[in-house]
Amino acid sequence: MSITDDIKRTFSSANNLTRLIYINIGVFLFFLIVSVISFLFDNSGIESTILRLFAIPASLKVFLLKPWTLITYMFTHKDIWHILFNMLWLYWFGRIFLDYLDQRKLVAVYLMGGIIGAIVYVLSFNIFPVFTGIVSESVAIGASASVMAVVIATATYVPDYSIHFFLIGQIKIKYVALAILILTSFMDFSVNSGGKLAHIGGALLGFLYIEKLKKGKDPGRRLNSIIDTIVTFFKPRPKMKVTHKKTVTDYDFNKMKAEHQAKINTILDKISKGGYDSLTKEEKDMLFRESQKKN
Repeated sequence: MSITDDIKRTFSSANNLTRLIYINIGVFLFFLIVSVISFLFDNSGIESTILRLFAIPASLKVFLLKPWTLITYMFTHKDIWHILFNMLWLYWFGRIFLDYLDQRKLVAVYLMGGIIGAIVYVLSFNIFPVFTGIVSESVAIGASASVMAVVIATATYVPDYSIHFFLIGQIKIKYVALAILILTSFMDFSVNSGGKLAHIGGALLGFLYIEKLKKGKDPGRRLNSIIDTIVTFFKPRPKMKVTHKKTVTDYDFNKMKAEHQAKINTILDKISKGGYDSLTKEEKDMLFRESQKKN
C-alpha cells in the first residue's frame, strides 16, 4: 500500500476532529513546499501569490473577487508555532467537545467560528480609522478564530469540567478558556490586531452557538445540510452493472427439466442398489432440495 493510499484510508476512517487537523496539516505542508520552490527559484512572488489565493483580504473589493477565502483562510498556516498551538488547543478541547456533543456540531462550530471571525476582521478594517492605511494590503490566515469558537463552545457547554494541570492541579475549564481568550485576544492588542479581532468573533460564535443549542435550536443545522449536499455530490457513485437475461424457450425449459429429472432418477437408482449412505454429499443435498419442493 502506497503512502497516498494509507493517508486516504486513515482520513476516511478518522473522526471529524482528526480530519480537521489533517486538513490543516496538509495545507501547511503544501505551503512548506511552495516556500522551498519560491526560495530555489529566488522568486518570493510565487509564495505570496499563492498565499493570497488562500488568505482572506481585509479589502471588501478584493474579498468580493475571492469569496472562497472565507473558508480557505481558516485552514492556512505558514508559521510552525502558529499551527502547532492551534492544533493542540483544537485537539484538547475538541476531544472534550466530542464527549458531550456530536461530530457534525464540531465541524459546524469550527466553520461558523472561522466565518464569523473573518467577517469581524473584514468589517473592523473597513470601519475603524486606525486600519485605514493598511486595509488594502492586509490579509488574514490561520485557524485561531475557529479554534477559539471550539474552546469557548466547550467551556460554555460544560463550564465545570475540570482539567488537570501539572504542578497546579484541577482547574475548571471555564477559567482555562477565559485565560486563553484574554491572553490571545486582548493582551498587546495593537500587535496582530486583525487576528485578535477574528479571535473575538470566533469566541462570540462559540458562546452564542451553545446558548442557542441549550434552548433546543441547532444553529449549525443548515450548514451541515449544505455540507452533506456537497459531500454527496462529489462522492463517487457505485457503477451500475447491466445484465441481460436470456429468454428461456419452451424447448430449453423442457430440456433442463428432463436433465434434472434424469439426475434424480440416477440418485434414486443408486439408493435402491447401495442405500442412502452410498450417496455423495452433493447428491444428498440435491435430493433434500427436491424433497423440499414437493413439500
